[in-house]
Amino acid sequence: MASTLETTGLLAEVKDSTRRISDLVAAVRSYSQLDRASMQRTDVAEGLESTLMTLAHRVPAGVTVVREYAADVPRIQALAGELNQLWTHLVDNALDAMDGAGTLRVRTGWERSAVVVEVGDTGAGMTEEVRAHAFDPFFTTKGVGEGTGLGLDISRRIVERHGGDIGIDPRPRETVLRVRLPSVGPAARARPAAGTAG
Repeated sequence: MASTLETTGLLAEVKDSTRRISDLVAAVRSYSQLDRASMQRTDVAEGLESTLMTLAHRVPAGVTVVREYAADVPRIQALAGELNQLWTHLVDNALDAMDGAGTLRVRTGWERSAVVVEVGDTGAGMTEEVRAHAFDPFFTTKGVGEGTGLGLDISRRIVERHGGDIGIDPRPRETVLRVRLPSVGPAARARPAAGTAG
């Protein structure tokens, strides 16, 4: 009987481990977007979720991750792989800002024909000087050898390439990086409507 119980327990562990590996492989596949290099309809929440799962090993025990995904957010025209790179930079910076303890909040919403994504942290916050230069190339508040100062500059370029905007929204007890992405991709917005003069 003891052997049977032990075997049953081991089988349950193997089954759970297999499920976790399968989930991780699916998240990495979704995150890498190897088969999706062109502009296409993209689910922002799905990209955020695969990014969070891929970075789960970076989340300390003292950090709580709060997801607030609005149900009415439409898919947008985007380069999914680039957006995942954007989410990685924002989440990584938020985790660094909290120094092992706090709340990481990831939110999606929909306003004025644009999808809004917020990545907030309850870290030490930013001074006005840091906010003024945060998106400058090579600007970093990290120590020597700890950062390149390119994360937010690359993030800004990705957002602008998608026709959107990104900014820092300091709030009481929270610093929020706010991204607005139009629901129609930049190529579609630039194309004149049928029957109009170009």
